[in-house]
Amino acid sequence: MNYIAWCFCLPVGILLAGSGARAVTPETSAGEREFNCVIEPQQTVKLASPAIGMIARLDVDRGDIVRQGQIIGKIEDGVEAATLALAQARATNDSPVKSAEARAQFLRQKHERLKELHTRSVSPLASLQEAEAEVRVAEQQLKEAQLNKELARLEVAHAEAVLNQRALRSPIDGVVVERLLVPGEYRNDQSPVLTLAQIDPLRVEVFVPTAYFGQIRADSRAEVRPELPIGGVYIASVTVVDRVLDAASGTFGVRLSLPNPHLALPGGIRCRVAFVGE
Repeated sequence: MNYIAWCFCLPVGILLAGSGARAVTPETSAGEREFNCVIEPQQTVKLASPAIGMIARLDVDRGDIVRQGQIIGKIEDGVEAATLALAQARATNDSPVKSAEARAQFLRQKHERLKELHTRSVSPLASLQEAEAEVRVAEQQLKEAQLNKELARLEVAHAEAVLNQRALRSPIDGVVVERLLVPGEYRNDQSPVLTLAQIDPLRVEVFVPTAYFGQIRADSRAEVRPELPIGGVYIASVTVVDRVLDAASGTFGVRLSLPNPHLALPGGIRCRVAFVGE
């Protein structure tokens, strides 16, 4: 048997061992393989509002960075602002309460005088009873005035809430992806105004062969390499490992969180990921 024939008769494993290469088996560490992945925004939000009406203004455009809670637009709110001003005027009017307090105080003093006169047999019982009734009525009127003032305060809170609904606030830190409406257009109860994307952190989605199930765990670290022209190597951590495998493709899904504090990385780009273990 010549040398060439002898080589073809050797098992594949011996040839790999002699050449220094290793066969890929299910026991191979996940850190020794790279997989295709996609970098996506952490979440995408279709910004709307519980209020309907004409768009009065939008302060941002596509590509602008927004912060959580930032007012980035407004729906026409002239009527709501006037309602709030009226409620505030009512809530700050102390005249009804002060008048009721003064009347109740006067009638209490009158009742005390008549009571003293009655004990001296100077004032008839009917006058005393009439004064007592007047005091009770005045006290009820005072309670009603105080209740109306509290209701006015609640009306202010309600009017403020309604007015705040006309403001468009960003629910996330992120970027504006798209303007769906422009000032002057009417927003109904089913039309979002803006599309926002949160890109810090980013979400990395990867499908891994089932041979690696059990080797990748939550909080495992991985190196993410975005495709050109971005490039570079970034460290991400595993947040989700699917517990249901896809028998058709022989894979399972893994999600990673990739910090992006300076917003240098965009969402929607392909990448390669290598799990580096614990």
